[in-house]
Amino acid sequence: MAFRSDDISINTLIGNGSFVQGNIRVNGFIRIDGDIDGDLETDGAVIISEKARLRGNLNAKSAIIGGIVLGDVTAKEGVKLLSSSAVIGNIITKKVQMEENVIFHGHCISISNEERFETQVEKFLQEQAILEKATL
Repeated sequence: MAFRSDDISINTLIGNGSFVQGNIRVNGFIRIDGDIDGDLETDGAVIISEKARLRGNLNAKSAIIGGIVLGDVTAKEGVKLLSSSAVIGNIITKKVQMEENVIFHGHCISISNEERFETQVEKFLQEQAILEKATL
């Protein structure tokens, strides 16, 4: 999961000590050092530092997670969980890397074949929607 050369400049930064409540949609590369209570969506890469917290779903091209995510992570190109990370939610990606001591509680779909990936993601999301309606 390497970033392309145009992905190295950070477009958005949520700094240490910052708190954002609500959904965020940004273009490009975003780094989170603070806390977000809401969904985060970008067409680029995401870095969630070891002191950052996200309570919501993450949808990005790729993600490196060192902090806490309470929600589902969807990153088509890849997800890397650092040893300081905790993800309580599902991971949907083509490639996943987990260092030692990672806390992960959820389901993981990681399929490199594009066609199979799309089919399994759709199936999983439908099952999740049915399960959610059944438990209401």
